[in-house]
Amino acid sequence: MFRMLLIKIPPIPFGVRYVSRSSPEVDSIIRVDHAGELGADRIYAGQMAVLGRTNVGPLIQIMWDQEKEHRAKFEELINKYRVRPTALVPIWNIAGFVLGAGSALLGPKAAMACTMSVESVIVDHYNDQLRTLMSDPEANKELLQVIQKFRDEEQEHHDTGRDQGAEQAPFYRVLTETIKFGCKAAIAISKVI
Repeated sequence: MFRMLLIKIPPIPFGVRYVSRSSPEVDSIIRVDHAGELGADRIYAGQMAVLGRTNVGPLIQIMWDQEKEHRAKFEELINKYRVRPTALVPIWNIAGFVLGAGSALLGPKAAMACTMSVESVIVDHYNDQLRTLMSDPEANKELLQVIQKFRDEEQEHHDTGRDQGAEQAPFYRVLTETIKFGCKAAIAISKVI
């Protein structure tokens, strides 16, 4: 279980400075999306650690595999655009796993409520970013395509959570509102730190 918690984080040599190849808005978008996809990857890892051998395990695995692809793409974009990753990567690594495992310990419906909560915030967040990037669609073409695709997949995850009975989870309203608040706070912090 603990082996799943550890991920490889590329070391940043002491004194290295990132000199971005993009605008401050694009830097912020890539930084926060990289952090968010890392967090999503770890949430599903936590859920799989608890529920992987249950009847919802294969469904969680499908969503996790998509999140791994999202994360890999934003790791590629972080390097391509030379964007400084958030300094909070180690915290989001642990917090994501704890959120995923913790919600799964409450049962499959609570895990799906977690998924639904996170993905609803992310879909809104991606829509806001798409509106920002449309200010120069030609210059932002690659990022627009990536975010549109990922937004649609996150919406599918949200709908899957709903279809799996997320709204019947114990303490649904408190659980989902708390998770949404945490996601929004993580987005705001990751944009700047």
